[in-house]
Amino acid sequence: MGFTAGIDLGSVYTKAAIIDDAGLLAGTALRRTGFKLEEAAHEAFEDALRAAGTNRGEIDYVASTGYGRNQVGFRDLQVTDLTAQSWGTRFFFPGTRTVLDIGGQTMKSMRLDEEGRVHTFRLNDKCAAGTGAFLEKTARYLGYTIEEIGPLVEFSKESVPISGVCAVFAESEVINHVSNGAQAADIMHGAMESLIERSVRLMKRVQMEPEFTLVGGLMRFPTMVRVMREQLGESVNVPTDPLSQFTGAIGAGVLARRRLEKLGRDTGRTSDLQPAGRVAEGEWPVPDCPA
Repeated sequence: MGFTAGIDLGSVYTKAAIIDDAGLLAGTALRRTGFKLEEAAHEAFEDALRAAGTNRGEIDYVASTGYGRNQVGFRDLQVTDLTAQSWGTRFFFPGTRTVLDIGGQTMKSMRLDEEGRVHTFRLNDKCAAGTGAFLEKTARYLGYTIEEIGPLVEFSKESVPISGVCAVFAESEVINHVSNGAQAADIMHGAMESLIERSVRLMKRVQMEPEFTLVGGLMRFPTMVRVMREQLGESVNVPTDPLSQFTGAIGAGVLARRRLEKLGRDTGRTSDLQPAGRVAEGEWPVPDCPA
C-alpha cells in the first residue's frame, strides 16, 4: 500500500501531512491560507511531498479537514475537524481522553471515549479573546510579532491581569497597562493566563478527565504549557514542537490510510496491510513554522 495524505485547511494556516506505507509520519508542511484556499492546499501538499521525499504518484488517498475542507478539490475523503483531531492526538498519545485545541480563530475542547471517538465537545464563543488571534493582536499592539511571543514571555517577572471577556475590552486593558508603565513581557504573560483561564472553563464544560492533550500552534510556547499544567494540576501531553500544529492534518492522513485499508479488504486487493502506527521522534522532516 502506498502513502496517504491529510490536508488541514484552516482559517489562518493550511497544514499537510504525509503518512508512509508503514503508518509513520513521513513529512509535513505549512502555508498561510490567505483567500485562495485551494491554491494554499496544493502548495502545502507539494511542500509536504518534498519533505517526505515522495511524489503525487505514490499518494493513494487524500483526506481533507478544517474549515476549508470542501475547497480541496483533489481530496478523496473529507472529515470534520473534531474527528481529525481525535485521531491526530491519539496518533501521538493513545491514552488521550480530553483534547484542547487553540487555533488562530477558534478554541475547541472535546472528551473522547475509550475507543477514541468524540463523546462530547464545546467551542468557544465568537469572541477572539478565546483564540490565538487575541495573543497575536496583543503582541502586535506591543510592537512584537507572533514569533516573538515565546521569547518575550520568558522575561516576565509577574503577570499583569487581563480580565476582559471580549477582545475589544481586553485590548483597552492592554492600552491602560502600557500607559501605566507595565512591561510588555508581563502584559503578554497576563494575556496568556487570560486565554488559559478560558481554556480551562471550556474543558470543564466537556467534563474533562485525564489524559489531557494540548494541540494548536500556541502550544509551541513553553509558558502556555507550564501555566496550563499549573491550572489543571495535572500532567499534560504536547506533541514535539512544532507538531502540535499538525495534529489535524496527521489525523486526516491516518483516516485516509484506514479508508484505504478498508477498500483493500473489501476488494481483496491485499491481505498484509498494517494498522497506522505511532511516529517515532526525529524520524521525519518538519518545517520551522509560526504559531
